[in-house]
Amino acid sequence: MVPLLEREWGAVDVVALSLGGVLDASRLPGWLAVAEPGGEVVGLLTYRTGGDVVDIVTINAFTGGGVGAALLGALVEEFRGTASRLRVTTTNDNTRALRFYQRAGFRLTALRPGAVEESRRIKPRIPELGNDDIPIRDELELEMDLSR
Repeated sequence: MVPLLEREWGAVDVVALSLGGVLDASRLPGWLAVAEPGGEVVGLLTYRTGGDVVDIVTINAFTGGGVGAALLGALVEEFRGTASRLRVTTTNDNTRALRFYQRAGFRLTALRPGAVEESRRIKPRIPELGNDDIPIRDELELEMDLSR
């Protein structure tokens, strides 16, 4: 899992103000999605639990074909009825993730202007520009109700 996190996130450390600062994603529970028959890893999801909330810390699909949706579905299945909310934080440049989460039933619950600039002080290798050359500045939080 460590090589995948380092490749996708630049390190095992994930920084987000909503998560309370720095988390070592390699020490969190999660799932790997593996393609058969070759055994190639095609996706990774890590999460943390706290009280009645489950936070998605990382989610990556390395191929198309619904890998991300399958990982998210497994997480929802695991915690529906035992947790009240599933929460995820992304950045303002990540329009693909925003589409993915909203289509899956998440709702926007918070905007933290300038949060990534704060995170960059902790993890300077967070790039200035993200997807589509959009400056990465803000965190957006989304939640899904798991109580139903």
